[in-house]
Amino acid sequence: MRACYALLLLLISQNIFAQACIIESEDERIQIKICQQNRSIPEQLFKTGFCQPQLKGQKTTVTFVEQCPIGAFGVCRNSQSVGVPYQQDIHYYGIETDARYLKPACEKQNKGVWMAY
Repeated sequence: MRACYALLLLLISQNIFAQACIIESEDERIQIKICQQNRSIPEQLFKTGFCQPQLKGQKTTVTFVEQCPIGAFGVCRNSQSVGVPYQQDIHYYGIETDARYLKPACEKQNKGVWMAY
């Protein structure tokens, strides 16, 4: 009986953070697409803070999904913003050569683990 409760709690806790947002931005020269997969951020804070980029002069759209789509060339796992204890996975789509800048930023600034695909 205890095993059933433990399994139920595990399933519920995994679904609490089944939350992601796809952020697409463009200006005259550049198109950007990332997806942020929530790991430990309170749901409302994720929606109203982490998934609301302020990119001056760029058209930005945010789409909320259950999980990030496949097709990323790299992911920064367990990424943390400076001064914030919460974690998320950031999936990068687009130009693979950008990994040369994204990997060091992931590992040094965000204390994450870079995974290339």
